[in-house]
Amino acid sequence: MDLPSAVHLDAQQLTSLAQPLRVRLLAALRLDGPSTATLLAERLSSDSGKTSYHLRRLAAVGLVAEAPELGDDRDRWWRAAHDVTIWHPEEFTDDPDADAAARWLMGQMARGYAEQVEHWLTTRDRWSDAWAGAADMSDLRISLTADALRALNDELIEVAHRHLLRARDGVDADPPDVVPCTVIIQGFPNPNPVL
Repeated sequence: MDLPSAVHLDAQQLTSLAQPLRVRLLAALRLDGPSTATLLAERLSSDSGKTSYHLRRLAAVGLVAEAPELGDDRDRWWRAAHDVTIWHPEEFTDDPDADAAARWLMGQMARGYAEQVEHWLTTRDRWSDAWAGAADMSDLRISLTADALRALNDELIEVAHRHLLRARDGVDADPPDVVPCTVIIQGFPNPNPVL
């Protein structure tokens, strides 16, 4: 089983991605597959001029790519260039623009995660007991070094990637109850927790 294709963001890619519509475009292409600027505009409540512009900006830094085999003379199709984005905020602290982009992107991600969890909580009663029981929001308090925390997060991501590849390769696609799921991995220092 191959690892998901990944891009380790450089400063130019990070600053280019740090824009609300671009984040949404990349996410839509990763989640729903290739699309046109027009279809993405409809899905994201934008307009095709904006989506087309921002897709070209993402393509300029290698985050999306054209999918010419899907298009014709009238329709330009786009796809995500990678399955996964990797970046570490500490790599950008000496570059004020990239550092600001990293901080903004982390905030966007945190808000997006919170919205997804809130949506699950408000719709949980629409799911079967099996699905409600399979979902989990656990937290653990573990005393670790920075290296140990990085290793733990890397291991959790590796496990999630294995499941991502199984899904991508259709290993679990036959059962009728397969649905997309979100797995959020958050490991960070928290000596004085709010709760």
